[in-house]
Amino acid sequence: MDKFRMIFQFLQSNQESFMNGICGIMALLSAQIYVAFDFKCPCLPGYNLAYGMGILFVPPLVFFLFGFVMNNNVSMLAEEWKRPIGKRQKDPAVLRYMFCSMAQRAMIAPAIWISVTLLHGECFICGFSTSVPMQKLGNNSYRQLPEKEIRKILAQIPCSEIYSGQGLIAREVAIRYLRCISQAMGWSFVLLVTLLAFLIRSIRPCFTQSAFLKSKYWSHYIDIERKIFDETCTKHAKSFAKVCIQQFFENMNKDLFVGHTHMHISEKAPSDSEEEKEQLLGIIDQGTMNKLLKNWHKCKPPLYLNQELMQNGTSWAREIAQPYPPKKEFAAYYSKV
Repeated sequence: MDKFRMIFQFLQSNQESFMNGICGIMALLSAQIYVAFDFKCPCLPGYNLAYGMGILFVPPLVFFLFGFVMNNNVSMLAEEWKRPIGKRQKDPAVLRYMFCSMAQRAMIAPAIWISVTLLHGECFICGFSTSVPMQKLGNNSYRQLPEKEIRKILAQIPCSEIYSGQGLIAREVAIRYLRCISQAMGWSFVLLVTLLAFLIRSIRPCFTQSAFLKSKYWSHYIDIERKIFDETCTKHAKSFAKVCIQQFFENMNKDLFVGHTHMHISEKAPSDSEEEKEQLLGIIDQGTMNKLLKNWHKCKPPLYLNQELMQNGTSWAREIAQPYPPKKEFAAYYSKV
């Protein structure tokens, strides 16, 4: 368990590497799912195209949304977008940078699926079997057949066991023709995605270097600030719960007049209680904590550090915690934030 905990902590501290690993796993998973997928074309006019395009575009959409779901920054981005401005302005450039970073990672698995599907060709053959140019590849002696009957025969090209139009057009010729077009589109798609990734990763920072660095820095800051806030809340909640439980049992023992047990806990509890109270940062009331959390959401402290802030803490924190003056550690923490 310790090894798994260490691995989990490492992945949390290296979120970018963690997300890159998740995207890589999803990309490999998409390719494996396609290989294991039992592709069965309906071989009916009107259904082939819907089935083929559904297999080509619906799974990539699912992988794209799943990439956002697996990204921990989605909730942070939504919270930053919807929060009131308060004492800290919102920078749209930072939000755009965070969204683009998440979208780039989420696009990896869908791009792999579309590339593999087009290069394999089965999906394209199923979807466009009725679009084979009969004037170039077909037998001209069968032109007396009605158009509806010809489309019905062409729709059976993906299904070798029921195809009955070998005299109209050779099945191998039609499949070879459609697969060639599909693979050409697949390689074109791979080239397009590669060029687009090159432009995003290389050329964009060259034209907007200052905006790029600013967005990157503050997006990292928002992520780190959230982590530190969560860690501080966890630490405060643990200390608050421990002190409350110790006081509860201490008062219970006093009420029940327990002899030996009362003496043992009353001797040990004060030292532990004092140590935990030091970590409460001056907030020892439920209402005060609720007001503080509400104020953190509505008006986060401005990103400006000066000597007055570092010595006395922020004014909004002092106003909320007025019944219980904050400790030095509490003021120092919010001055750093």
